[in-house]
Amino acid sequence: MSLDRRRFVHKLAGSQTPAGSEPPTSRADSMSVKGRLLERMLEELDRRNVLNADEDTVRSAVGEFVQQVLETEELPLNASERGRLAQELADDALGLGPLVPLMLDPAVSDILVNAPGQVYAERHGRLERTDVRFRDEAHVMRVIERIAARVGRRIDASSPMVDVRLPDGSRVNATIPPVSIDGPTISVRRFGRSRLTRRELMRLGMMSAEMVRFLDGAVRARASMVISGGTGAGKSTLLGALAETIPSNERVVTIEDTAELVLDQEHVVRMEARPPNVEGRGEISVRDLVRNSLRMRPDRIIVGEVRGGEALDMLQAMNTGHEGSMSTVHANTPRDALARLETMVLMAGLELPSRAIREQIVSAVSFLVHVRRFEDGVRRVESIAEIVGMEGSTPLLQEIFKFERQGRQGRRITGSFQPTGITPRDLVDWRVRGVDLPADLFGPPGTRRG
Repeated sequence: MSLDRRRFVHKLAGSQTPAGSEPPTSRADSMSVKGRLLERMLEELDRRNVLNADEDTVRSAVGEFVQQVLETEELPLNASERGRLAQELADDALGLGPLVPLMLDPAVSDILVNAPGQVYAERHGRLERTDVRFRDEAHVMRVIERIAARVGRRIDASSPMVDVRLPDGSRVNATIPPVSIDGPTISVRRFGRSRLTRRELMRLGMMSAEMVRFLDGAVRARASMVISGGTGAGKSTLLGALAETIPSNERVVTIEDTAELVLDQEHVVRMEARPPNVEGRGEISVRDLVRNSLRMRPDRIIVGEVRGGEALDMLQAMNTGHEGSMSTVHANTPRDALARLETMVLMAGLELPSRAIREQIVSAVSFLVHVRRFEDGVRRVESIAEIVGMEGSTPLLQEIFKFERQGRQGRRITGSFQPTGITPRDLVDWRVRGVDLPADLFGPPGTRRG
C-alpha cells in the first residue's frame, strides 16, 4: 500500500494511533462489524445519490459515514482494523469489494471467483488460490450488481449473465443462478494499460527474432493473417504487438466484442459491440460493425475475435481491397482454425457450398499464426503457416516457422524456435512493396531457445 493510501485509510478511520499499538481483534469480529455496517452505508449513499458518482466523491462519502459511526458507536476494533474497515467499505461501495487488492497487483492477469471462499488468480501464467474471501454468496451478488450498475447493466434471474468492460479496460464476466448451479461466479480478465511490444514478447520467450522480422515484413507487405489459439493463449496480446508495425499513415478500424486492443497509431477508430438491453433491444453485433466499417474508408480492419457470421464479412473485406487486415479465432491447431472459420461463415445464414467457403478463406487469408500457452505458463508462437492454395477441396498449409519442444528443465519447458526451410511464395511480390527479406531467414534451422 502506498503512503498516500495509508494516509487516506487513517484519515477515514479518524485515528492518530500507530498501527499495532492496540491489541488486535479477530478477523471474524471485523467481518461481522463490516457486515452490519455495509447495508447501512449503501442505503446512506443511495439516499444521498452518490453511488454512481466519481471515485473521489464516493470515497469522501464513505469517509464521512465511517467517521460518524466511529464517533457515535463503540466498535470492537483497534486502530489498524478501523482503517482497514474504512478501506474495505470504500472498495465495496466502488463495486469491486475484496477483489481490489488483486486488481492493484500488476502481476495478476486473471481473477476467478468460484465461490465466496474460492478465489483464484493467475500470476505469471500460473493459477493459484488466494486468501481473498467474500462473506457469503449475497456478498458476491452485491459485488456483481455493483459492477453491472456502474456501466448501466443489470443482472437478475431473467438475465443471469453479464459481460462488461471496466474503466481500466479489464473485462468482467459474471453469472448467477440458474445458469451457474452452485452460486454466483465472477471472471475478470485484466489488460495492462500499455501494450506489450514485440521486443518484450521476445524477451518473454513468445517468439524468436527471426519470427518477429518475418511477421513485421508480412504486416508491412499487407498480408492478411489470422491468429489462432486457445483461451488465454495470448492472441490479443500478439495481435496488438503485430499491429504496431502498421504504417502510421494508414487508417485502421478496430472492431471488438469488448474493447481490449491498445494501438499507438494516430489514425485509429475503435468500435465496440453492444449487447441488447433488458427489453432485448438495441443490440449492435460485431457483424453490424464489420459491415459498417466498410463505409468508413479503412485501410485495414482489425477484428479482435471472430465468433460467428461476421467471419464471412471479414473474409469478403480481405478479398475486396482491405489487404493486411487481421483477426483472431479460438482453435487448438492451425488446421482447426480453418475448420472453425468455415463453420462460422455458415453461421452467417447463407447456403454456401463448403468448397466455395474454403476458396474464400484461401484467397483472403495469407498466414495462420498459432499461439499456445504451455504447461509452464509461457505463451509461445507454436506455428506460423502459409495458406498456399487448394488440393482438391482441402486448403493447403505450409509451415514457415515452428516451436520444437525438446524437454523440461525444472518446471520450464525447453525447446527452440525453428525455421522449416520453406520460403513463402509471395516473397518476390513483397519486394515490390518495399519489403525485402533475405532467403536465409527461413533456413537452415537456427538455434533460438524457447
